[in-house]
Order: sequence, then structure tokens, then C-alpha cells
Amino acid sequence: MTIPPGADALEQTVDKQTLRDGMAHVASAVNIVTTRGADGPYGSTASAVCSVADTPPTVLVCVNRATQSYSVIVRSGVLCINTIGPDDKALAMSFAGGTKDMAARFAGGAWGSAVTGSPVLDSAAVAFDCRRAGLHSLGTHDVLFATVVSLRRRDEASGLVCWRRSFHSLADGKDER
Repeated sequence: MTIPPGADALEQTVDKQTLRDGMAHVASAVNIVTTRGADGPYGSTASAVCSVADTPPTVLVCVNRATQSYSVIVRSGVLCINTIGPDDKALAMSFAGGTKDMAARFAGGAWGSAVTGSPVLDSAAVAFDCRRAGLHSLGTHDVLFATVVSLRRRDEASGLVCWRRSFHSLADGKDER
């Protein structure tokens, strides 16, 4: 097998950092996953979100069990996946752990309440309001399967993706570092 010029040889052993570095080359939408607990709203940033089926309408999101919001999402059984645009990149960083205080995280945006009671970001490009339908644990994360009970989208909104550890706007192709 000939390796193309400029390409690295295939890794024989994939450790944690090698996987992270490889996954940094996979563009993914930036999402803030929210829920409501007994003592208020909780949320964290997630990039591992995708459609599973349209009948019933089902999505999945991978959530690190070490996040502050993980146990609240599992206990409540409801969540809202808020897919954000370039205007909310600072908010994404706050929810990614840049801010530990949940009240301070939610103070950074305008929020409403979804059908399930989960916080929905007013400026989200699309918000999937869901009820948990299943859970699968693997490694440090749980894959949450969720049935979408309501959806709100803003067709004029721009998208934001994370690629190579930086944010990039889908509206104009400019780097949003």
C-alpha cells in the first residue's frame, strides 16, 4: 500500500489522544443540551448529536457522565437539543465548562420553555424538545436516544460547526475563532 504524499501512516494503536486528534478533523454541529431539574435548569455543550429515525422521530446525543448536567438529564427524562449559530459561540464555551455555575450559564442567553419544560434557546437554529427513550453506556459517555416531541426552527439562522478545535460559521465560510 502506498501512502499519499502529505498523509501520515495509519496508526496501529489508537489511544485517547490519537482518537481526539482524529475526531478534531470531523466537523460537527455545536449544540447546547438542556434540561430542568428540581433546583433549576441544567445544560452542557455536545457535538455528538444525530438523527436515528423519523418514525418515531428519534435522535441521539452522547453525554459525558462527568458533566454537571448528566445525572439531571437522566433523572428528568427530558432534554432539549439546541443547535446554535455563530452569535452564540461564547455561550457554547460557557456550557462546555467555561462557567461552572448553571445560573451564570443560562444568564448568557434568552431562554424560553419547551413543551417538556426543558430550556429552549430563543436564538437556536433548531431546537429538538425530547423525552428520553433509551440509554446505552460505553466508556465515559452515555448514548441517549430521545423521541422528539416538539421542534422549533429558525430558517434564517446560520449554523456553527466545530472543526479542528475551532468554531466555523456556515453562513459565510469565515473562521469564527
